[in-house]
Amino acid sequence: ALVGGFVLWPFLTAATLNLIFGVFFTGVLALRAASIPIGLAARAARPTQVTLPADADLPVYTIIVPLFREADVLPLLAEGLWALDYPRAKLDIKLVFEADDLETLDKAKSLGLESYVEFIRVPPSTPRTKPKACNYALHFARGDYVVIFDAEDQPEPLQLKKAVAGFARAPNDVACLQAPLTYFNANENWLTRQFTIEFNMWFELLLPTAERLGMPIPLGGTSTHFRIEALRSVGAWDPYNVTEDADLGIRFAGKGYRCGILDSTTYEEANCQTGNWLRQRSRWIKGYAQTWLVHMRRPAKLYLKLGGVGFLGFHLLIGGSIASALLHPLIWLIALAGLIVGGSVLALMAAPFVPAVLVALNAALLGGGYIVSVAAGIAAVRQRPEEDLVTDTFSMLFYWPLISAGAYLAMWQLFTKPFYWEKTRHA
Repeated sequence: ALVGGFVLWPFLTAATLNLIFGVFFTGVLALRAASIPIGLAARAARPTQVTLPADADLPVYTIIVPLFREADVLPLLAEGLWALDYPRAKLDIKLVFEADDLETLDKAKSLGLESYVEFIRVPPSTPRTKPKACNYALHFARGDYVVIFDAEDQPEPLQLKKAVAGFARAPNDVACLQAPLTYFNANENWLTRQFTIEFNMWFELLLPTAERLGMPIPLGGTSTHFRIEALRSVGAWDPYNVTEDADLGIRFAGKGYRCGILDSTTYEEANCQTGNWLRQRSRWIKGYAQTWLVHMRRPAKLYLKLGGVGFLGFHLLIGGSIASALLHPLIWLIALAGLIVGGSVLALMAAPFVPAVLVALNAALLGGGYIVSVAAGIAAVRQRPEEDLVTDTFSMLFYWPLISAGAYLAMWQLFTKPFYWEKTRHA
């Protein structure tokens, strides 16, 4: 239908699509605007004093750390694991290595990690992805709860105890608690500052808003704490999805489970090099596209599983992240062309009132999107020690084209190598 429309009525078809996506982006913008008061209210409602369980009452807790070519950051990982405030006898730590990654394995041995953690070598197989490695390691997990950490993660020392307390307070249908992520090298350069602002908006505002509104939560890939039986009951991770926890959050919702936000922060390393950042971003957007396409194979069934609010949230959070990145440059081009010719160049063949509508809609989306994003960025970074990032929120307009570049790279890879895991290099 689209091909036929562009052949027979190219300008009218383009104008109609512009209008449809404009309405959709208005919903995305509304959710982001609502996330400011709702997210701040959710943070204010978190209990300031939490009674942590005594060591004798703590369950066995499994930690899975998938590794691949991570020899350089292993000392940082060892430091983070050793700093955890949890009885050593009740920690079930699994370091998961690819069978041919001898460099990382040898480095782990040289640090003496084998004295208090278990090494698991994943047999050679495809796809070579993080979720495939986590699924393999899950077979050996002994804990009542399990958490995934990345090699460079620095979780708050009390995070595991807070997770146990959080699960104890939560209803049984809460399958996962997501700890917010931020970066310990936020001020390294402009790119890391923008990255930190973006993450703070996501974890401090959008995800708490999704939780409060009853929308499925696209989980973050690390510092995700699970009831192990709930995780196993949904089949754990999709080994072919390169944003495996975003997909898992949707599947949890489809099975009647909920995910919550844990009041404990994990610090990661933000990519400070543009090429490395693009590789990571393209993988994330490719994984979001995989998630959207897989779950939308049967839209009616997905609607019945998630309900109206959940279905809308799925499209605004997952679909909106993809569509915004892909279409943002086009909206700029249409808006500029509209200013030049006095109406949207893609609607010149349509009814006379359409160009003015599209120009106004596109201008409102661009202006409103910038204002809401800056306001959300300021609100988010003020909840963290990174308050000196407030002035950097005004330059996020120049960050968005990088996200779009990552999105177009993701679309290329979605068709050429959909299950390829773009490796993020750490310092």
